[in-house]
Amino acid sequence: MPSTRSAEFTQISDRIVEVLRRRVGKDERAAKPHDWYTAAVYTLRDAVIDRWMDSTRRTYETKGKRVYYLSLEFLIGRLLRDALSNMGMTRAMEQALADHGFDLAALEELEPDAALGNGGLGRLAACFMESLASLDIPAYGYGIRYVNGMFRQRIDDGWQVELPETWLAHGNPWEFERRESAYRIGFGGDIVMQGDRAQWNPGEQVEAVAVDTPVVGWRGKRVNTLRLWTANAIDPIKLDAFNAGDHFAALEDDLRASSLVRVLYPADSSPAGQELRLRQEYFFTSASIQDILRRHVQFHGDVRTLPDQAAIQLNDTHPAVAVAELMRLLTDVHGLDFDEAWDVTRRTIAYTNHTLLPEALESWPLPLFERLLPRHMQIIYAINSRVLREAGKAGMDGAAIAAISLIDEGGERRVRMANLAFAGAHSVNGVAALHTDLMKSTVFADLHKLYPTRINNKTNGVTPRRWLQQCNPGLTAILKDAIGDTFLDDAAELSALNALAGDAALGERVAEVKRANKVALAAHLKDLTGIRLDPDALFDVQVKRIHEYKRQLLNLIETVALYDQIRSHPERNWVPRVKIFGGKAASSYHNAKLIIKLAGDIARRINSDPSVGGLLKVVFVPNYNVSLAERIIPAADLSEQISTAGMEASGTGNMKFALNGALTIGTLDGANIEIKDRVGDDNIVIFGLTAEEVAEQRANGYNPRAVIEGSRELQQAVSAIASGVFSPDDPHRYAGLMGGLYDHDWFMVAADFDSYHAAQREVDRRWQDQPGWRTSAIRNIANVGWFSSDRTIGEYAREIWGVLK
Repeated sequence: MPSTRSAEFTQISDRIVEVLRRRVGKDERAAKPHDWYTAAVYTLRDAVIDRWMDSTRRTYETKGKRVYYLSLEFLIGRLLRDALSNMGMTRAMEQALADHGFDLAALEELEPDAALGNGGLGRLAACFMESLASLDIPAYGYGIRYVNGMFRQRIDDGWQVELPETWLAHGNPWEFERRESAYRIGFGGDIVMQGDRAQWNPGEQVEAVAVDTPVVGWRGKRVNTLRLWTANAIDPIKLDAFNAGDHFAALEDDLRASSLVRVLYPADSSPAGQELRLRQEYFFTSASIQDILRRHVQFHGDVRTLPDQAAIQLNDTHPAVAVAELMRLLTDVHGLDFDEAWDVTRRTIAYTNHTLLPEALESWPLPLFERLLPRHMQIIYAINSRVLREAGKAGMDGAAIAAISLIDEGGERRVRMANLAFAGAHSVNGVAALHTDLMKSTVFADLHKLYPTRINNKTNGVTPRRWLQQCNPGLTAILKDAIGDTFLDDAAELSALNALAGDAALGERVAEVKRANKVALAAHLKDLTGIRLDPDALFDVQVKRIHEYKRQLLNLIETVALYDQIRSHPERNWVPRVKIFGGKAASSYHNAKLIIKLAGDIARRINSDPSVGGLLKVVFVPNYNVSLAERIIPAADLSEQISTAGMEASGTGNMKFALNGALTIGTLDGANIEIKDRVGDDNIVIFGLTAEEVAEQRANGYNPRAVIEGSRELQQAVSAIASGVFSPDDPHRYAGLMGGLYDHDWFMVAADFDSYHAAQREVDRRWQDQPGWRTSAIRNIANVGWFSSDRTIGEYAREIWGVLK
């Protein structure tokens, strides 16, 4: 124990013991590690609460405009380290816990990852919430408090198994239930007219109750609120049915309510799954809009001033029903006429699009939508009538009007949620320059012609606090020594590293930290998977949601080709590689789950083959989440960002890897283009077709069979996989997957293979020039500070929300 104790250290040390006794209910001599973890969180939380209340009070006193961010996902990760760092309390907490014989880092491992998201969409929302607080912008995030979230992924014999993610099993010390913030959410029923005003009488209702989590900004400047909704039945038990012996029927309403908040993205391949998904989206959106209006009326009075005091941002199409819900509340409850309500709605709401994939642009069968939300269907028809009249007056032809319509009349009639969000928003933004340009020419081409000033770009960013300072403290310390600490407050200040990029001593120090991170990751993965990895090998990483457009399959096929070449030409000077894969496949996505199995089969074969020695290892990391990302990203040498050009909206993993000194191998897709422009052509490895070339190939009759047969390495690799070389227990397991490459290859795996294979050999060449590699790594760190979510949020705040000058 230090001989001199700082006042803060003494206060925290004493406070932890008091909390342990009075709030956890344990004597310090009997307390277990999880009790000390809980006491540490409560001690920190008390300090956070003071800033939280001060932040809220300041907003009310200044009548500040609030931002409301509606998202079905918030992938927030663990909060203890994040909040300690942003509050400037890490060192004091470390010392205080050490005083009681505990290691802060070990206690941090006890915190479960909040199962509130899946991939980039949810992680972006979490970064944005942190940046909103760091920029001192009053904000609420709105979502669902999932009991089990996405799922916990286990790999059994190479196959993905989905298990409940029981992150709330022992409670959540970060959250506060707000019983006073409860709202009735209706479904079904009918509509009656009360004079000129419609009245919706739902056939079923549930109660949404708010649960708040504080979100701490950098240096504790502001603490904002993440408000998640949980669901309760209005009558949790039907006593008459229970007493009559029908115990299941007695609890039916409670079960229906709890199902709304049980699982993120329930499989929607069945009608029941589709209905639950729509119910979830309306449930959290309605509760959020009711809460926003209640707060506005309480403190500002007239709903007509809502756009002056509230900016509602829709994170993708999941909360798009907000347009109809806000219209319903303004007209049916607050008495505005339709035109006035429409003006208020459009000036308040903005919409972020995250995908060009048609299947991800949500639409709902019209009979389902009308049955669940009959009043909203009436409002959508009225909005559609207005929009289509505008299109007609603009002289648009029938095909354009059909594309603009909020109702898809082709085949099964469906409600187009993206079109609803576009029509009901004053701003529609993409999340990378290429993505935004493609929005204008593809999925929203006709809406863009009708409303030519509405689409704008806001390239995504990541918070440098979590994705550099917290996950890579060794690198952060070196950067502070090299250029000072101004980059801690403004990531753009990392550009000062450019002057030192060729400094050999700095390059060696950065390389030493990278190796230490690789040693730590190798040890963790050995415990997790049993596979021993060489930290001196090139760590080649692709961790993200498993989807065919992200092209894990391209990476795996090239891995097989490399394996064949190493065995055939052992005399060559091969670069030792560790191929690290991770990510979850949607539970009903057959091909994605088959790709995970293929990764496991390839790994088993290669890792047990003595002929490749230590030159190639493959590992699939189970249950990839934020905490694993915080271990993997600082240890990566090469970042795989290899999506089919024109299909990745932005990507944020690419930014995190580059910020931690990994080189990118990627296509000209999403934010890769802007990363290339920032870091320079010599510090990134680009391959493959451009988005324009992909579209041209598809339009002109792409023949993948001819491409495969014309590439010796590709044909051999595909043939080996298809014939069962990697699946001797089931030789036909991958015949269909490989047959799809021959027959259609929509994601251009074959078309890009030779270019990708050559790019990987260019990576080998660069790796063998270690001084050059280190210079490129430093150039990446120096030039990606622009991809901070602070910069992104600043652009939203000035150009969309009007909350910053």
